[in-house]
Amino acid sequence: MAKQRRDFLQSLFPSSTINDLLNPPQATPVPPSPEVIALNRMGYGARQGDIATLKKKGLARYIEEQLNPTNGQDALLKEQLAKATLKIKYKAKAGKHGAMDENRPLKLLNASIEELWKLSDRKKTPNKERNRPAQEVMAATWLRATYSKWQLREVMTEFWHNHFNVSVQTDWRIALTLPVYDREVIRKNCFGNFRDFLEDVAKSTAMQYYLDNVYSKASPANENYARELFELHTLGADHYLNHLYDQWRQVPGATKGKPSGYIDEDVYEAARAFTGWTIADGSRIKGGERLPNTGKFFYYEGWHDNYQKRVLGTEFSSNQPPMADGKKVLDLVAYHPGTAKFVCTKICRRLVADKPPQTLIDKAVATWMKHQKSPDQIKHVLRTILNAPEFTQNWGDKVKRPFELVVSFLRATNAQLTPHRNMHYLLTNMGYQMFQWATPTGHPDVASYWINSHMMLTRWNVVSTLIFGRRWHKSAKFDLKGQTPTIAKSAFQITDYWIERVLGRQVKPQTRGLLANYLAGGGSAAEPPFGKPKDINFRLRAMIALIGMTPEFQWR
Repeated sequence: MAKQRRDFLQSLFPSSTINDLLNPPQATPVPPSPEVIALNRMGYGARQGDIATLKKKGLARYIEEQLNPTNGQDALLKEQLAKATLKIKYKAKAGKHGAMDENRPLKLLNASIEELWKLSDRKKTPNKERNRPAQEVMAATWLRATYSKWQLREVMTEFWHNHFNVSVQTDWRIALTLPVYDREVIRKNCFGNFRDFLEDVAKSTAMQYYLDNVYSKASPANENYARELFELHTLGADHYLNHLYDQWRQVPGATKGKPSGYIDEDVYEAARAFTGWTIADGSRIKGGERLPNTGKFFYYEGWHDNYQKRVLGTEFSSNQPPMADGKKVLDLVAYHPGTAKFVCTKICRRLVADKPPQTLIDKAVATWMKHQKSPDQIKHVLRTILNAPEFTQNWGDKVKRPFELVVSFLRATNAQLTPHRNMHYLLTNMGYQMFQWATPTGHPDVASYWINSHMMLTRWNVVSTLIFGRRWHKSAKFDLKGQTPTIAKSAFQITDYWIERVLGRQVKPQTRGLLANYLAGGGSAAEPPFGKPKDINFRLRAMIALIGMTPEFQWR
């Protein structure tokens, strides 16, 4: 297979392939239908029958359904989550804990913060038990993306996890409480109000530990969270103006309380506003007094800097009520026009193109500002984007990131997915670190990061690894022969079926011919494939893997 695949790839993918992927419209003979575009952008690609269902239902109705998910109608996902297990194994440790070796269900996904925090005693709890909550969230993320009916919710959950990035490698308490961060912060708010979203993130155990605000006290305050609040969560780096102005009065609009951007002084002052926002982790606070030990958010007045402050040209009086300073900062950044521009551009980039149309961004920003106090602000913005003509007018201006690439192939082939740690190795080899991206920036969302000679090799290999690699059979199983219609007799007919099934559209005649001739096995592509049933089945699996390696499958 290795030599055949290499020879085939050399004919199928010329040296210009990477350029084709970065500039795909010129390489696309027939653009896909609006339904195919929508399924690839609002979700992780089509499962069998999805395209026909969407055409019958109509895009407008489908969008409204996706914006209003009902958990009770997601039976397939519920079944998969209920039967899923993950291996956990460790040795006994004298005087501390016994040995463990079992395939355990995903029973921590709905655990409360108090229940999870009971595992925080490092003297009594094995490391694998404290890491277990994060592993369950990872497994559930695979299952939800692959099986959920509510694909838009899964795409936006991944988007917001990336926007409000935390890494489980940074602190074991992030891994311990990741189910709560995923469930009660990200998923709860993914279609909600951005200002409410910001506060839930700021108070979350995961973000408190990730950006060190848990340790922030007056004189001096820790600046990590405040800086990322401005630079990554709200206004964005484009609105950082310290290279132009080093005094707040110099920033245009600042003296009227409407600065066009922020400077370092705003970060320093905002950091002071969040002092005392911490986590009840049992830490000693003064003398023999300790914080409660629940793992929940806790405001400790004794750590707060109560003196006057100035953020974004707005004066804060001294000695405000508990948490008022921090909440006022969240108001200022959430309602700043720069935040609308920055976040809406990121959403358009995620859903449409690396360089989204300015007309689409402008529409999204207008909706964002109009509904900034609405409880479903983000839903209104998404509705504007998804119903805009720009949403389905172009194709190929986005390349699938590794997680999208794998999940879309699993969905297209109706693979049976069993979560396993090997799935994470697949992503890591392609540069994607699920819940482990080290920096607060989150994964890059442009093709130039994901497409180069080395990355393309790993992207091509991942599809055949899924289908042929023995170690990976624990993760995904494929019944490709059983899904091939019996009425498809010739190599061309079988190839056409799987091209349509996996890609949802046509390919170049040259590509179609190469795929069909490969399946034919030396015979005529207009006749049934030649050879023994075992050999034909091998070529069928290889041919479908090759479809997943085509440039057309890399785009969305």
